[in-house]
Amino acid sequence: MTPETVITLGQRALELATLLSAPVLLASLVVGVLISLFQAATQINEMTLSFVPKLLVVVLILLLAGPWMLELLVDFTRNLFKEIPNMIG
Repeated sequence: MTPETVITLGQRALELATLLSAPVLLASLVVGVLISLFQAATQINEMTLSFVPKLLVVVLILLLAGPWMLELLVDFTRNLFKEIPNMIG
């Protein structure tokens, strides 16, 4: 296994991790900013007001994007296992 192979494999893994985490993180960020704006406008400083909506949005995103995320992860793992003989030899 050459260093280039290891670097390419690591790069593909990081790209996949970024792609899988982006929908959840972006949705949580948007909801957090909207809740913060609402809290600043109404001067309500309740911790559960920011936590509960973010949790609900994360669960919703995971339910909607979960099959796509799982498919990407399974495809990556399947291709990785398929390429093991080429990497060793």
